[in-house]
Amino acid sequence: MTWNAFHNRGEILRSAIDAANARQDGILPMDLPGVREHFRDELDLLSALMLKWHARLSGAVERELMAQPMDLEHAVASAWRRASNDMPGVRLIIDQYTANPLDHDMSEALHRAQEREWWRLAAAAGASNDESHAAARAGARVEAVARTLSDVTDIPEAEIAEAKANEIQGSFIDRIRAVLAA
Repeated sequence: MTWNAFHNRGEILRSAIDAANARQDGILPMDLPGVREHFRDELDLLSALMLKWHARLSGAVERELMAQPMDLEHAVASAWRRASNDMPGVRLIIDQYTANPLDHDMSEALHRAQEREWWRLAAAAGASNDESHAAARAGARVEAVARTLSDVTDIPEAEIAEAKANEIQGSFIDRIRAVLAA
């Protein structure tokens, strides 16, 4: 793939993400100009959207764990919710095609991706450190908790930053106290 093709594919993917988040209908935006030229099929576009979702989720998990290192499960659930709020249309597409895949290949790919996501959620939440069925169940539980959390996008960014700074300071002191008490 040439640099121009790579760059164009990235631009089309950003357009697809913007369209998905604007539409919030759970349907892959295959109708956008350039999508069919730069993505082989629905699975190719869905895979690219999922890669963007996982990158957003990973960043959100890192930020939340820095802010809430004492309550891992809540931090990871909050991160999942924040990523979902940041990319609502993409999350709807992933949910829709996971529930109703177009074919067997898509079903298998989405099943594997979902299981891997659950493993990562469980590991980040401190619920598991392996890739077992129990770990997948623990990760699914974290996701279920995340889906019940209220929206976190209503809070102004300044308040979020201040709250996180206070949580970090308080959690550091709590961690020192816990070490000294042990």
